[in-house]
Amino acid sequence: MKDSETYHIDKVDREILSRLLADSRKSYQEIARELIVSGGTIHVRTNKMKEAGVIQGSRLIVDFQKLGLEVTAFVGINLGSAKDYQTVLPKLKKLPEITEVHYTTGGYSLFVKVVTSSTRELHLFLIEKLQVIKEISSTETLISLDNPVRRDPSLPKVEE
Repeated sequence: MKDSETYHIDKVDREILSRLLADSRKSYQEIARELIVSGGTIHVRTNKMKEAGVIQGSRLIVDFQKLGLEVTAFVGINLGSAKDYQTVLPKLKKLPEITEVHYTTGGYSLFVKVVTSSTRELHLFLIEKLQVIKEISSTETLISLDNPVRRDPSLPKVEE
């Protein structure tokens, strides 16, 4: 399957995905019992979705605050030129404080999520690591005060 192709799911695939999104460690047998199908059905369908790239691994959710990383910030980055994207991306990937990078439209070239232990550490990160990258022309930082909603997007409706 090509990256540009859409994978169509039916009701059973949707139910499998819903259960895996709720608990990625749930066994195929447990899902099969809930859906009243065979374990083999769950295994085959899950493998097809993995091969198609619909399912890409499983995810561990870490509470960074419990590890002493108290500050989450979002940084809008403007590049000197659109062609600088390919040069800047590997540099950003090397910075452990950055947990997400989004190439965007609108006011910024890139929008990144940053996690640090304090506002002082965020300040040092900005001036010593991020703003020294020569292809970055400017940044704007927004500090997150709370994250009351955190979820994966809902699955699309399936026509029956």
